[in-house]
Amino acid sequence: GGVIEAPARDCPLCPRLVDYRSANQAANPGWHNAPVPSWGPVDAPLLVLGLAPGVRGANRTGRPFTGDYAGKLLYGTLLKFGQARGEFLEDPNDGLELTGCRIANAVRCVPPENRPTPAEIRTCNGYVKAELAGMPKLRAVLALGVVAHNALLRAKGIPASRFAFVHGAIHRLPDGLLLADSYHVSRYNTSTRRLTPAMFEAAVSALLARLASG
Repeated sequence: GGVIEAPARDCPLCPRLVDYRSANQAANPGWHNAPVPSWGPVDAPLLVLGLAPGVRGANRTGRPFTGDYAGKLLYGTLLKFGQARGEFLEDPNDGLELTGCRIANAVRCVPPENRPTPAEIRTCNGYVKAELAGMPKLRAVLALGVVAHNALLRAKGIPASRFAFVHGAIHRLPDGLLLADSYHVSRYNTSTRRLTPAMFEAAVSALLARLASG
């Protein structure tokens, strides 16, 4: 497949995130500490859209959802449903492969306290648009959380008010793209049981069934 436009390692667009990145580089020079590239085949029919890299997760390892707790449920579920192969060992060198989906974040750089500002989400939205444009066989997006849901709608030029975020919902957008919603696979959501493994598996399973039925 082609190469999808991605931010440069030293992307200057969000001053607060640049400052945070510099501080992390000084404290942990061995970490990735840069915009985290999307991962997975560009010709996949499914894009999993997250929020932003975790400071000790993808910001450290350079691979989405790798190195912190959030990846366990995400990759465990993708493996279970045949969207990945290999074994997830929380390490970019674990040999895990995505087969049926690609993974991107709405915001590419780690934000302080895991909270990007509305301006940062808007600024990074061009890269969400590039991701969509660069996936020729894309049929569905699984949004992990309301920020990802709204970022996808923004990239499509659709007002957020037209499609409300509801865990487990599958929305059909005007161009036919399916937008499926799940609560984010964060440690906070799973430890408070706002999102259980069964709930996440049900959301993924329902979306894959919709894709399979055409």
